[in-house]
Amino acid sequence: MTEEQIKQTILRVLQPITPEADLDELAADEDMQEALDIDSFDVLTFFVKLYEELGVEIPEEDYGQIITLNDLIGYLAARID
Repeated sequence: MTEEQIKQTILRVLQPITPEADLDELAADEDMQEALDIDSFDVLTFFVKLYEELGVEIPEEDYGQIITLNDLIGYLAARID
């Protein structure tokens, strides 16, 4: 899976969680939680949905490593079979 495919999957999974957000405006290097105004429950829901889509579990201890869209793409790309 390419990084672009991963990005498109991320955005597709995010859409129902943040229906009011303009995901096209999300900069790859900005804090996603802050930019999208999502709380910790939304983040957990998002990570569960990503697991369902991509089969990559994100353990709670790794949450701090995933701040930006680029962080998440890199994290997932390194773990997708």
